[in-house]
Amino acid sequence: MTIKPLADRVVVKLVELEETTKSGIILAAAAQEKPQVAEVVAVGPGGTVDGKEVEMYVKVGDKVITSKYSGTEVKLDKEEYTIVRQSDILAIVE
Repeated sequence: MTIKPLADRVVVKLVELEETTKSGIILAAAAQEKPQVAEVVAVGPGGTVDGKEVEMYVKVGDKVITSKYSGTEVKLDKEEYTIVRQSDILAIVE
């Protein structure tokens, strides 16, 4: 199964966090923050959204930074994804 986002939606997969700090301390799962860096998996077509024309600036494969608690989390084929609006993407990581 695949996810095909509509309008200005973008499907992202969160990048795994390192479980060890730079000094070698292993973090418990509860101590880790929710990651904000994600990889774009699918991009909607854009078009007219709420009466405004939306051009899609991200593409599949981009690494992006999203708003901390934005989007809808979904699980498909044992993989976890987040569906966000393009406006919830703050930056592209190069």
